[in-house]
Amino acid sequence: MEANIIKVGNSKGIIIPSKLIRLLGLHDRVKMAIKGNALIVEPYEENPRSGWTQQFLKAGSKEDKALLIPEVFEDETLEDWQW
Repeated sequence: MEANIIKVGNSKGIIIPSKLIRLLGLHDRVKMAIKGNALIVEPYEENPRSGWTQQFLKAGSKEDKALLIPEVFEDETLEDWQW
């Protein structure tokens, strides 16, 4: 399939046939990326938390279990506060 690049204001655009838009499940927004010499157009994932589960599992499987912040600081006396 071929398409012409057209002028749209100060930019350029490509008209995507509505049949392709339906087949790809595209809606009002898309994600675009360049891979090699190709433009990749994908549906925009509207759930901002998508993929979090996989990322948490990936982070939790690391060998390094060191705390980023120590539970007790070296200069901490652990005495009760007085007001």
